Amino acid sequence: MPSNSSVRHFSKSKCQTLLIRLALEEDRARHDLTSRALLQPGQRLRAVIRAKQPGIIAGAQACRETFRAADTRIRCAIARHDGQPVRAGDTILTLHGPARAVMAAERTALNFLGHLSGIATLTSRFVRQVKPHRVAILETRKTIPGLRELEKAAVRAGGGHNHRLHLADAILIKTNHLKALGGPRTEAIWTAIARARRVRPSRDVIVEVNSFAELRAALAMRPDVILLDNWSAPAIRQAVRLRNAIGRRPLLEASGGVTLANVRRIAATGIERISIGQLTHSAPALDVSLRIL
Repeated sequence: MPSNSSVRHFSKSKCQTLLIRLALEEDRARHDLTSRALLQPGQRLRAVIRAKQPGIIAGAQACRETFRAADTRIRCAIARHDGQPVRAGDTILTLHGPARAVMAAERTALNFLGHLSGIATLTSRFVRQVKPHRVAILETRKTIPGLRELEKAAVRAGGGHNHRLHLADAILIKTNHLKALGGPRTEAIWTAIARARRVRPSRDVIVEVNSFAELRAALAMRPDVILLDNWSAPAIRQAVRLRNAIGRRPLLEASGGVTLANVRRIAATGIERISIGQLTHSAPALDVSLRIL
């Protein structure tokens, strides 16, 4: 099921700590030739990070942790936390510390902040678009390797919900799994769901269907979620009617080809979930910048 959409605090896990360190090393932050040539070792400065366009903030604490990883003497104060809106010119963070370290970490920190805030901003647009329908907006696993936890947190910051975090989080039976089982598709669906229930009874089971025959087969087995991939709005509405005839479960999820232009129409069908890969793989970064005071 989708996780609660409330914004969780940044968790500096070992994975995220390593990610930040790798990002700084990728940019050779400790060997910044420009800062070493122009700035004195003991020089300190104050700076502010501001939004250059309106949006929703995500990654503020990841940004702060990046500066801190570069030099623990850098002091950062967050003015806009994850999930909060900003206008052009609004301050997101203020910082004070060794000039060389601040300048060396600037681009890496802003890359995290801009990318994650872009995801939160796009998510919030989809969430606003589907109101007042009671439907959850979710991302997919189409994330940048290594950034998944941060990107999924950014979706929550934008008011969305999370799909499964990783392959061990839930059982998602897709078309290729059914093809690999072989035999008639409806029988493959029955077999797949039965095996999933037997092997991992505590995990949610989601199954992808591509026709009404497959939908009926899945409904008979009552998985937790049925995924309607690339179904038209009229077809989704009919699927909802078929499901409602047996109750309010399993939940129905639409995916594939969802845009800001058609998401309201899809939400109006009565479906419970809409998953959108665009949230993480194509969200434009929010434009942010650092200015020396």
